[in-house]
Amino acid sequence: MSASPRLVGVVADDVTGANDIGIMYAKAGYETHVYPYDGSFTPGTSDERPDVIILDTDSRFDTPETAYDKVFHATRDLLQAGCTVFIKKTCSVGRGNVGAEFDAMLDALNEPCAIVVFGFPKNGRTTREGIHYVHGVELDRSEFRNDPMHPMTRSDLKFVLQQQTQRTVAAVTYETVAQGAAALKARIEELKTTSQYLLLDVEDQDSLRTIAEAVKDERVTAGASALSEELALVWGRKERPSAGPVVADRPGLGCVLAAGSLMPQTAAQIAELKRKQEAITFVLNTLLLFSASDREAEISRIADEMQTAVLAGRDVLVHSPNLPESVSRTKEEGELRGLDGKSVSQLVSGAIAEVVARVLAGTGQNRLIVAGGDTSAAVCARLGVRGMRLHKEIQPGLPSCVTLGAGIDPLWLVLKSGSFGKADFLLQALHHIRYSETNSQILEEGEVYLDDRRSTSP
Repeated sequence: MSASPRLVGVVADDVTGANDIGIMYAKAGYETHVYPYDGSFTPGTSDERPDVIILDTDSRFDTPETAYDKVFHATRDLLQAGCTVFIKKTCSVGRGNVGAEFDAMLDALNEPCAIVVFGFPKNGRTTREGIHYVHGVELDRSEFRNDPMHPMTRSDLKFVLQQQTQRTVAAVTYETVAQGAAALKARIEELKTTSQYLLLDVEDQDSLRTIAEAVKDERVTAGASALSEELALVWGRKERPSAGPVVADRPGLGCVLAAGSLMPQTAAQIAELKRKQEAITFVLNTLLLFSASDREAEISRIADEMQTAVLAGRDVLVHSPNLPESVSRTKEEGELRGLDGKSVSQLVSGAIAEVVARVLAGTGQNRLIVAGGDTSAAVCARLGVRGMRLHKEIQPGLPSCVTLGAGIDPLWLVLKSGSFGKADFLLQALHHIRYSETNSQILEEGEVYLDDRRSTSP
């Protein structure tokens, strides 16, 4: 089946989510680029244009009004660029300004309805009877209940979305999905007469394949990235030359890792990295970040030690404290200084980004792994990343990418959502970026094969 000439436009609310959905198309042969959105987007010539354009509005932590404005204008810019299919990418558990951002895309396109799918079975997210689960646990009893910025205290996604929009939300249950694409499409057309958001149950990957067949001609879909994996296949794979990232080799240098996520998945990945003694680790003393002089001294200390190690060929990791008592002390210190949770988080991610920037500048290393959406955004901003080309998937929804931009030496990046990935992810990511991927033998046990649906991951 040959691929359609459609141009796909995606608006994502954070950079790791942008890469997450981007790899769903890239691994099906679609040239996929991610750009930070700063209020305007001007595409290149039609010859230079990718198959999928993703704009990162970095709006998850904005007010609903600001998020709406960003998404509205980003969608208009994608429309102006010639996009014909639109996706509003959000968190797979519904964190952030989902209602405002969905509304903004529909308003910008003057579209009456969007298909909404939050399920991502490969990362443990499923929806049944409208109730969302994370690895079999109801959302409001999962780790996301205690999310510092968007605590998810309800598992009913219809309720979560309906509280954020004046449009009507209808749920389509797994029984309808199980009847097949034709029955599902008929039900969708029926519900469109009374509802503007149709929230679909997802039990497994087969559910997503059925949904993709049913909605392949829809102009707007929204939610998590997993549906895009199946949409790309329904639309048709694209054949493109196999090529590794155009990133200069750095023989003899260690790789650089950074982590600011407080999610248990990232904590487990850091612990596994330490257990295997694959990297020298540095823990940022976040209590020293509230004073300018102390902050500079702490950043300089860690950056200098990391540079020495990288130049000696050792991999290095800098991360924020992830033990509950350490996190609490940092928040309390922030409160004493009049800072809210968002400001404290930005203070920490900004310090990590500064450490990373100094280490890369001081060593010439161009291979970097970052864990956490907020931290990834801070690092990309500090490094001046203006665009990325999606490369290869390491684990579901976790790709590597290569930075874009004339006059800038490219970097090979892995930007990881804090709640994604198995315990060995950082180890796999290190192996992935150490070598030139012109050699197809890079795929080792545990990595995902990109040429078909097979995976050696359990």
